[in-house]
Amino acid sequence: MSSASSASWPLLPPPPAVLLSFPVALFTTALFTDITYLQTAEVQWTNFSSWLIVGALVFGGAALAWSMMLATRWRAARLYTLLLAFAWIAGLVNAFQHSRDAWSSVGTTGLILSILSTALAIAAGWVAHGAARGMAQ
Repeated sequence: MSSASSASWPLLPPPPAVLLSFPVALFTTALFTDITYLQTAEVQWTNFSSWLIVGALVFGGAALAWSMMLATRWRAARLYTLLLAFAWIAGLVNAFQHSRDAWSSVGTTGLILSILSTALAIAAGWVAHGAARGMAQ
């Protein structure tokens, strides 16, 4: 990257950083509500999970669209975009899984999908943060 282009993108630009914070927080909270549902069998926890996953998908889709624009200017954005895309896909499948009825909405499959989407969103945040720190130094 030339010095002119690194000066125009010194850190992860504010819109993607803010947008990425939502999927990380919402997928993580959905994972916790899935675990709570499995421990209590209180159906309301699956409703919470469903809405949290939908919110993560909305903001994750916006972050993904923004990262696709950055992928041409920022080398680390390619890995970030790939991780975010996989998190979004896992979250979408998870949303479909959570639309099922009662125990089958979470169970093993829903929990694994929640873990996967959470881990991928956190990994995307880690890549973005590490790349931003590397560019700032």
